[in-house]
Amino acid sequence: MTRIDFHSNVSDKLAYVCRLIRKAHAANCKMVVYHREPTVLKRLDEALWTFSDTDFLPHVMRQNKLAAMTSIVLSDSDQIPCPHYELLINLTSRAPENFTAFQRMIEIISADEQDKLAGRERYRHYQQQGHNLTHFVAK
Repeated sequence: MTRIDFHSNVSDKLAYVCRLIRKAHAANCKMVVYHREPTVLKRLDEALWTFSDTDFLPHVMRQNKLAAMTSIVLSDSDQIPCPHYELLINLTSRAPENFTAFQRMIEIISADEQDKLAGRERYRHYQQQGHNLTHFVAK
């Protein structure tokens, strides 16, 4: 069963997810970062190249031919097969359809009221399905 971690009260999702990706990559974790909006993924792509002067975070879009060989994959679809299923980072306000295929999922919840409400609904949904949930409050 998928382990699900909630990271809430995040003031800047883009900066937070870059730090999270850096930490997971340092632990040799293969991950898929999901958001339905290609424009958000484009901003994340750019941020991963510029947020740190000392870290190289190799990443590609899911449809890139190198996706299977790249540890960080950005995806705008939760219905198309992914190259690996270790970690899913969800940046959307709904549960990804394919999350149960992953060993672990991290939900990023901002300080925005609508995002908090959607996060609480997903938390209850996962809890009712019997998933192991943990919650971290961003500082």
